Amino acid sequence: MDSGAAGQSRSEQRIGLLNGFAAYGMWGLVPLFWPLLKPSGAAEILAHRMAWSLVFVGVALLFVRRWGWARELIRQPRRLGLVAIAAAVITVNWGVYIWSVNTGHVVEASLGYFINPLVTIAMGVLLLGERLRPVQWAAVAVGLSAVLVLAFGYGRPPWISLCLAFSFATYGLVKKKVNLSGLESLTAETAVQFLPAVGYLVWLGAQGEATFGTEGLGHSALLAATGVVTAAPLVCFGAAAIRVPLSTLGLLQYLAPVFQFLLGILYFHEAMPPERWAGFGLVWLALSLLTWDALRTARRNAVRLAAARRAATATRPAVQGEREPAA
Repeated sequence: MDSGAAGQSRSEQRIGLLNGFAAYGMWGLVPLFWPLLKPSGAAEILAHRMAWSLVFVGVALLFVRRWGWARELIRQPRRLGLVAIAAAVITVNWGVYIWSVNTGHVVEASLGYFINPLVTIAMGVLLLGERLRPVQWAAVAVGLSAVLVLAFGYGRPPWISLCLAFSFATYGLVKKKVNLSGLESLTAETAVQFLPAVGYLVWLGAQGEATFGTEGLGHSALLAATGVVTAAPLVCFGAAAIRVPLSTLGLLQYLAPVFQFLLGILYFHEAMPPERWAGFGLVWLALSLLTWDALRTARRNAVRLAAARRAATATRPAVQGEREPAA
């Protein structure tokens, strides 16, 4: 590779990293946004988020002029059904998250995204028949122990965390089957959400309980901004995903729950008694095991690939040499 190509590759990776930090940073800081929307309730905020997200991504698609995927999707009922399932699952995820933040459960919500990788692995084993390496089994066992410790600490199972983790893991599994890029996928899902969301908002207005247009222009603008808050990090994530290795993205994903956890303790001043610290410590131990195993496996695969390429390069001239006398 010449110096120009190497410099361009480094520049692309730098752009990818910046977009990755931006995406996970925005997801990590979003708990600061939802309280600004009070006195709107969680259901009204959720409905606005679904409706305005479609408006935002629709405008974005007008600029990039990518509509061919929509015609293909409409002709495939099975994929349309999966999109509807993805839309339903992410609706649950968004609603629980907004409610948890605005009712003082930011730390428990952050736990959901910490344990999400463990839930994803467990679902891969149970639903897809995937086989785990010993370290992954150890991580899942430690994660289960953490849930038991936290259930003792909270005096109940951490329902918010489990709901967020399982809904997001299910969402990821369905999206993998749909196989659409980030912007197109969000457009399809919010198209499914749009009519129920608008119908709920119209009903809420008819009941005299809607806050959009009744709490001032600034409040209405913030509700409309839920579309930007939803789509902007996804656009940055898409830009990062095509420029940086998956192993790097896997490490960056922990930024969001770390920021949420710190906000819950330092900004929202939520309680963290010793038993919760113990539960979180076990979760972090499980994630450390997963990360170490993933990096080790990626390094081994890279070494094997490099060795295979060297072997192929070494044998190619010999093969050509054997064929030349026949010519």
